Amino acid sequence: MEISAQSSALAQDLLAFIDASPSPWHAVQTVAERLRGAGFVPLREDERWQLAAGGRYYVVRGGASIIAFVAGSAALSASGFRLVGAHTDSPGLRLKPRALQAGDGLLRLGVEVYGGPILATFADRDLGLAGRVAVRGVDSPVLRLVRFGEPLLRLPNLAIHMNREVNENGLKFNKQTELPLVLGLAGAGKADEGCFRALLAARLAVAPDDILSWELNAYDTQPGAFWGASKEFVADGQLDNLASCHAGLCALLAADSPRTTNVCAFFDHEEVGSESATGAGGSFVADVLRRVAASLGLDDESYRCALARSFVISADMAHAYHPNFPNAYEPAHRVAVNGGPVIKINANQRYSTGADSAARFILFCEKAGVPYQHYAHRTDLGCGSTIGPIVAAGLGVASVDVGSPMWAMHSARESAGVLDHGYMIGALSAAFSD
Repeated sequence: MEISAQSSALAQDLLAFIDASPSPWHAVQTVAERLRGAGFVPLREDERWQLAAGGRYYVVRGGASIIAFVAGSAALSASGFRLVGAHTDSPGLRLKPRALQAGDGLLRLGVEVYGGPILATFADRDLGLAGRVAVRGVDSPVLRLVRFGEPLLRLPNLAIHMNREVNENGLKFNKQTELPLVLGLAGAGKADEGCFRALLAARLAVAPDDILSWELNAYDTQPGAFWGASKEFVADGQLDNLASCHAGLCALLAADSPRTTNVCAFFDHEEVGSESATGAGGSFVADVLRRVAASLGLDDESYRCALARSFVISADMAHAYHPNFPNAYEPAHRVAVNGGPVIKINANQRYSTGADSAARFILFCEKAGVPYQHYAHRTDLGCGSTIGPIVAAGLGVASVDVGSPMWAMHSARESAGVLDHGYMIGALSAAFSD
């Protein structure tokens, strides 16, 4: 398979984007840095907005959700919004508030399972730690990002000599007793109690007593990589769903003086149901769209006309066919890696796609000159969902669910196709230039 230099460059930029974003808060920081570099102006939710036609803006809520938009040249009430939605969070292991456990000569950190990760894939990996920490400020707490990029933690496997049936029964962990991550050797009593807090304080250059709270996740420190005979695949953590965030961001930045008002909305908490102030089930996207409309002079009636003419593309990853496990797939819907964007369909509305919205996305793919595929889940297996149905229901806007095909979804290290990422950027760029 021939991989063009452009496709490889886009995939390399994706890996750099992911490796700079080991937590949802870092992901939003990475997106915001790229937006500012392209001339986007930051807005605050607690201040009045004054937007200009053709202006480029973004706003952050809760540190882990971000919405960026470009005010189009056409009248908003006549053209509507063109919105690409994705999510910044990935399944994994989150530290508990009182995480440190000292005993049996070791220091370990207690974790909660966030979302639905493949727990076995976190074993025997070089794990770092990333997230945000609230530290004492002069008048109020200050939120600081923190990252331990070097291997800091580990979940050592049990030797096969003590787990003889692991290859027959699979690797399983008790979520309470068998997931604490090894941090180091225990010392003497009281020194152990403040060990982790002191570690955080040293990284942030603050006093240990100034640390008030934290939200931290373990992550695989191995950088992303190309693999395959022709380097046609990529492997990294968090491809689900930072690959979609990166594709949407690239498409937004590439749209030069768009006619429609283009929006990228990247939400936290999709992996745990989206029901939060920063999730797709919250008010964030509706609040932003309404404020954009009001700032551009639309009354309520005109705003509702704009919504009726709007379109949402929910971009999440899709299940690629794995030939080692053929019985896991619907026989007529075997999606191929490097076969193009996948239109995801579910009769029970786990995906938001309808015949009308699928057709619109097909036209975007044709305009961009990229292939496309269709996916339906096996009828006798439970189907995952996305932000698509949530945003579509909240706004009352037509929506389609799409994604790039991948293997090992929710693994600590996932795989996808080099060509597919460029294909998705092309399709989303066509949507933003329509």
